[in-house]
Amino acid sequence: MGNIISNLLQRRSLNGKPVIEQIAPRATISGGELQIRGHGFSTVGSPPPQVRLNGVDAGLTVSSDRLLIARIPEGAVSCNLVVNNHRESSDGVPIEVGVPIAENMHPVGNPAIDRDGNIFVTFSGSRGQKVPVGIYKIDPNYNVKAFLSEVMNPTGLAFDRKGDLFISSRFDGNIYRATPSGEVSTHAEGMGVATGIAFDGDEFLYVGDRSGTIFKIAPDRQIFVFATLEPSISAYHLAFGPDGYLYVTGPTTSSFDCISRISRTGVVEKFYQGVGRPQGMAFDVDGNLYVAASQAGRKGILRINQQGQCELVVSGPGLVGLAFTTGAAILVTTGAVYHLNMNVRGRPMPEKTIEKTPGK
Repeated sequence: MGNIISNLLQRRSLNGKPVIEQIAPRATISGGELQIRGHGFSTVGSPPPQVRLNGVDAGLTVSSDRLLIARIPEGAVSCNLVVNNHRESSDGVPIEVGVPIAENMHPVGNPAIDRDGNIFVTFSGSRGQKVPVGIYKIDPNYNVKAFLSEVMNPTGLAFDRKGDLFISSRFDGNIYRATPSGEVSTHAEGMGVATGIAFDGDEFLYVGDRSGTIFKIAPDRQIFVFATLEPSISAYHLAFGPDGYLYVTGPTTSSFDCISRISRTGVVEKFYQGVGRPQGMAFDVDGNLYVAASQAGRKGILRINQQGQCELVVSGPGLVGLAFTTGAAILVTTGAVYHLNMNVRGRPMPEKTIEKTPGK
C-alpha cells in the first residue's frame, strides 16, 4: 500500500504545477549558483525544466524532480524566479541580484565607504605594476572618478574618524594617508608585505603583513608587533568585531582555512574553521560576521554568527570583499563592483575603550 501511495504522489507531482519550497541563497551576482528545492520540476517524457528570471533562462548545472542548481546569467536583475516544467510554471519567488556599478577594476580586499556614501576601490595591479589610477572613487550616484595614482599596488583601505583614507601598499610595505582632496603622505614604513588594515576605537591602526605579522601603529606613529600568525599566500584581511577582538583571514592553499581572532592583549585563537580562501570581512550590528569565501564548493558571501553557525547568503564567483551601506551591500570581485540590496545594517567604527594601554 505504501508503494502505491508513493507512486500516486510521484505521478501527481510529475504532471502538476512545480512547487518551489526553498531557494538558497536568495541573493546572488551574475555567475552565482542558486539551489532550488521543491517538487514537480520534471514531467514525464519532457526535456529538463527551465529556471526563468524575468523571462531569461538560467543555465542548469543540476536537474532533478526535487533539486535544481541554476547559474545566474549576465544581465539578470532582481525579480521573481520561476520554474517551468514544460506544462506549467511555479509561483514566483523573489531573489536579489547584484547590479554592477563599476567594471575593469582590480580590488584585492574590501572597498571603503566614507561618511558621505562615496565608495573607494583599488586597481591594485600585479606586484610592481604601476597603473595609471590606483584608487577610484564612486559617488552615491555611481559615477566613477579617478582618486589617486601615487600609491603602488594599493591593497587595504580604511577610514579614520577624521575622514582621511589610509592605504596599505603590498609593494613597499608602507601605509599612506590620503585627505578627502587626494593629498597623499606617508604614515608609516616597514610593514613587510602590507595588506589588510583596520582601526580600533582608540585610533590604533592594525596592519597585516602577510608573511606572518600583525602590526599595531599608535596615533603618534609608534609601531608595535601585535601578534604573529601563519603566513598567507595572498593577504591578511582585518575587521574588528563587537567583542573588541580583531578578526583575521589569511587564505592558504587549503579548502579548510581558519578565521582567527585576536584579543586586545594579542592572544590568537580560532574563531571558525572550514572555509576556502577566506578574504574580506564585515560585521553587522547584530554581531554576525560576513566573509567572502567558499564552503563545500559553494562560493560567495558566508554569514557566521557568534555561535559558529555558517550560512551562504550571497552566491557569486571571484568575490574578495564587501562593505555595508544604507540598505545595501557593496560587493567587489577581482574585476568589478556590485550594489546588492540587503536588509543588513553594517557595524560602525569601533567605539573608544574606557582604559587605554598603549602598545597593548
